Amino acid sequence: MSGSKRNRTTFELGHDAFLDIIANLVGVLIILVVVLGTQSSQVIEEIKEQSNLENELVQVDAPASEHQLETLASYSMRAASAQSDSDRLEATVKRFDHEIETRQQQRDAMLDLLTEAKAAWEAEKVKFDKEATQLASWNREYDEMIKRMNELQGERERIEGQEAPVVAVQHLPTPMAKKAFGDEVYFRLKGNLLSVVPQVALFKSVRDACVPDLRTSRTGLIKSAVGPIRGYVCRFVMNKEQEMIRINGQAGIRATIEPVRLSIEALEEPIGQPLDEMMREGSDLHVELAGRNPATTTVVVYVYPDSFAEFRRLKEYFYSRGFATDGKPMQMDSGITFAEGMPGTIAQ
Repeated sequence: MSGSKRNRTTFELGHDAFLDIIANLVGVLIILVVVLGTQSSQVIEEIKEQSNLENELVQVDAPASEHQLETLASYSMRAASAQSDSDRLEATVKRFDHEIETRQQQRDAMLDLLTEAKAAWEAEKVKFDKEATQLASWNREYDEMIKRMNELQGERERIEGQEAPVVAVQHLPTPMAKKAFGDEVYFRLKGNLLSVVPQVALFKSVRDACVPDLRTSRTGLIKSAVGPIRGYVCRFVMNKEQEMIRINGQAGIRATIEPVRLSIEALEEPIGQPLDEMMREGSDLHVELAGRNPATTTVVVYVYPDSFAEFRRLKEYFYSRGFATDGKPMQMDSGITFAEGMPGTIAQ
């Protein structure tokens, strides 16, 4: 950068020195023209005065002498030579003026090119600075990655040198035949929030809602919903059929309604409380378990994928109180769905 600046300065100083020399020469030529013009005027005036003097001395009708003719010729040649020198100097001055103008235009063009080159250099310099900054950033990231890799390698070697710890796994028995003959209580664990699912009450409401349909002649699918009960609703699809039967020799019509699909869903999300609050005395969890016999009661928990870790803690809690736990994994974006899952058939 300093070298290009020094070259540019030398170039500009060279042009300026050349222009100064040309200007000095033009000044000298102008002075010469003025001097020669003055001398030419003086020579012409002297010739005129000499002619007038000779005319006064010589009579008008007298012929010019040879000396006078030579003198006149000499003065004429001197005047012509002076005029020629003046014209030549004037032409030289004009030529130098034109040369100066041409050199000035060339200098301006060179300065324009120099300005453009400087701007291009500055742009490239900025680009180079950005690339250098990016390269420095990449180098720092690379150094950090190498450092982190060395740390991980050291940690790996340290772990490999240690003895594998012995992990004791506590076995929590799952209910088997006991729940087929006992009682069940239902909970939902989603978003690490535990809530009571009033499944029995909702199924009873579904039965009650379907009883009036038994008295109608309509058959086919029945779609409806019941609730909310404790923040949950049950949407159901039932299939009603009719058939001819004969009782004690008398003909009659038997209507049946069977569940096709039931889905228990929360009316609003989220619903429930954190496990720490539900495990306290007086919570909904304690109310549901109060008065139930752990030997004949199974706790059914509908567990969603985002709460599997909390389910383990909940299962240990139920186990400590003597209750068997039945965990039912659910899909994240679905309700508690039953396909022909409501026990029994409503019939008339």
